[in-house]
Amino acid sequence: MSRRGFQGAELETAIGSVRLPNPVMTASGTVGHGAELARYLDYSELGAVVVKSLAPYEWPGNSPPRVHPVSAGMINSVGLQGPGLPRWLDEELPALAETGARVVVSIWGRTLEDYAAASEMLGAADGQPMQAVVAAEINVSCPNLEDRGRMFSHSAAMTEAALAATATCGLARWAKLSATGDLVEVAAAAVEGGAEALTLINTLLGMVIDTEARKPLLGGGGGGVSGRAMGPVAVRAVYDVHAALPEVPIIGVGGIASGTDAVEMMMAGARAVQVGTATFADPRAPAKVLRGLARWCAAHGVRRLDEMIGAAHE
Repeated sequence: MSRRGFQGAELETAIGSVRLPNPVMTASGTVGHGAELARYLDYSELGAVVVKSLAPYEWPGNSPPRVHPVSAGMINSVGLQGPGLPRWLDEELPALAETGARVVVSIWGRTLEDYAAASEMLGAADGQPMQAVVAAEINVSCPNLEDRGRMFSHSAAMTEAALAATATCGLARWAKLSATGDLVEVAAAAVEGGAEALTLINTLLGMVIDTEARKPLLGGGGGGVSGRAMGPVAVRAVYDVHAALPEVPIIGVGGIASGTDAVEMMMAGARAVQVGTATFADPRAPAKVLRGLARWCAAHGVRRLDEMIGAAHE
């Protein structure tokens, strides 16, 4: 699909300093660390591919079971398992870059020093594959060992500190936040820390009980709930943050499985969207969302995405 999509709709979008040919990306954690889904998706057709979050070291994740279906979605306790940034840069990024993908690398840490170390690794990386990397998504929706295990994104001060710690990465930074009661405050803090854009929202905290065993079903205890059921929560988060911070670009994620879902998120204020859990049921879901978005624009006479971004606020 060209930048103009079906029947001439202009799908190009700008996320701060990053320009993308269209607004549909994969969501971190749902397409692996490299080119795992390249047999199903033409990565070069998507706006960008966001890889599973990486720490500056290899991380084993949680014990099984890790994934369980819930009504209209799933819950996972994978625990950010990953090979670590050094191995990813050497072993996974080259194959991903060869697909023609625009890559967003997601990083996480348990301490501020972890974020700084990951940032320095990215800043020092060079070579042809790195030219495919267009941004770094800073995942602050993980436990902070320096703050009694609270998530970074549940504290405005720690969110700002984590973003500030990644200033050496040499890439545009997007802060991935969770839905909290103080989301607007946390979002503003992320921008103060250096975020060019905000990714809203990460999974919602949840738990499933094994009623026969009388204990949490997942090996990690609780987990993150994702899928269609969280769509309205994500739309509300995007709407509220856009109303408070209208100049800050937002990437909407949560419950998107169709072109119409993407339109709704953009009308709430998002400039781009990410498709996640839908990919587990259909690995071609991001491409289908993109085609559905183009068809919706053509059917409604939308020539440029700017015509509908934030339209629900007018």
